[in-house]
Amino acid sequence: MKEFKPLLLFLARFLGTYLILSFLYKLYLDQYLPHNIPDPFTVFTSDVSAIGLNKCGFFSFSNVAINQPWMRLVVDGQVASIVNEGCNAISILIIFVSFIVAFYTNFKQTFLFIITGLAALFVMNISRIMLLNYIFRYHDEYGKIAHDYLFPALIYGSIVILWIVWIKFFVTKYNKQNAK
Repeated sequence: MKEFKPLLLFLARFLGTYLILSFLYKLYLDQYLPHNIPDPFTVFTSDVSAIGLNKCGFFSFSNVAINQPWMRLVVDGQVASIVNEGCNAISILIIFVSFIVAFYTNFKQTFLFIITGLAALFVMNISRIMLLNYIFRYHDEYGKIAHDYLFPALIYGSIVILWIVWIKFFVTKYNKQNAK
């Protein structure tokens, strides 16, 4: 049984973190979605995306879709897309955090990497939403393939790259230092 201890510890940390964060996220969403209003982080994500599009020269704003749990993102006078709870990326950020915690090194290093990774992934997600809205507004014929394939590959690819960096440059180094 001793040889399985690292695997069991990994699974316990991953599943424990994932289940706790998912439960907390569900509690958070239950305050908004049943009432057909968007949650504050989705509103924030939509608003920041509109600000980013404005900085790139597109007249953009986001507004609440009345009696709907999402935001409308308007680009140059037309609704380009809706930004719903799935667009805020929290569900995949939970997976990211769970994996990092599963390969815990020490509190400070793990905490700093999680914060840095979340910030990087938030920027990547905002960029993804901005580019998708540009495509939806000006090249709608590519919208479905961009939304369904290209941009999920980019956001999940970013997470995998961060996981590789975590393992290669932090966990492996930490384990070598502590094996001495």
